Amino acid sequence: MPAHYLEFERPIADLEAKIEELSKLSDTAGDGAFDPEIDALRARAQDLRREAYAKLDPWQKTQVARHPERPHFIDYAAALIEDFQELRGDRKFADDQAIMGGLGRFRGRGVVVMGHEKGRDTVTRVKHNFGYARPEGYRKAIRLMELAERFNLPVLSFVDTPAAYPGVASEERGVAEAIARSTEKSLMLGVPMVAVVTGEGGSGGALGIACGSRVLILEHSIYSVIPPEGANSILWRGARTAADAAKAMKITAQDLLGMKVVDRIIPEPAGGAHSDPHAAIQAVGDAVEQELVALEGLDPEALRKHRAERFYAIGRAGLN
Repeated sequence: MPAHYLEFERPIADLEAKIEELSKLSDTAGDGAFDPEIDALRARAQDLRREAYAKLDPWQKTQVARHPERPHFIDYAAALIEDFQELRGDRKFADDQAIMGGLGRFRGRGVVVMGHEKGRDTVTRVKHNFGYARPEGYRKAIRLMELAERFNLPVLSFVDTPAAYPGVASEERGVAEAIARSTEKSLMLGVPMVAVVTGEGGSGGALGIACGSRVLILEHSIYSVIPPEGANSILWRGARTAADAAKAMKITAQDLLGMKVVDRIIPEPAGGAHSDPHAAIQAVGDAVEQELVALEGLDPEALRKHRAERFYAIGRAGLN
């Protein structure tokens, strides 16, 4: 089980600490005397986890979406994409490792795959800039999508970023324009594109590679125009809390499905994707495969029309 516990998981953490202590005693004794008690505690811990994750509020879901042990792009690529060949650089300035991508085969299909990568430890987080993409990342994404169109390959996109990088150098090199062009390219693609919000879908940084023919989201992921902390600061001048903002913003998968911002929720294992990464990744793979099958046979104009209708429908549900 994950070593990193969230605040609402404290009762589970305490129980699993007892399990670990009893397991060590059992190993020392070597007679299995503690096994029935350990099994009962493990069952209780699983029940507590299931109960906790069945009633998460929006702020708790935000914490889960940001969990450091949640599967990242490199995990999805390693498990789902055969013969993955990374392509680097935007052919204009540099290579941005906050967005990775390349060619490979997904369950027998040739695909172009791309996504945000946050990194796991200090070295990789710095390398990938904590998932905050610079202009070069979005220009690389455009290059990848153009390649997909040229060779008639579907695009798979994995979204997990707090936002685009807001630094001075990023602004000087035109990050807003790069995001806008990447968004435009996503919307106008003549090949199927399936986007999956796997963790935190934040602001235009997420939108730049999320405008697919179908937009999926993991059960405990979030998707928003700004992080809850930023909304609290801007709208309420810090007078309330990020938890209040998360609730008001309707950023959970369930809220987003109701507003037609996303098309489908992918269930997570009990305890979140970080509790069983293999099962979570396979669930994502199954959902993506189903969506690709549904989009097969559509010509470029039909795909563009379908995508336009899908995005024009956002927000209309509450007006009918």
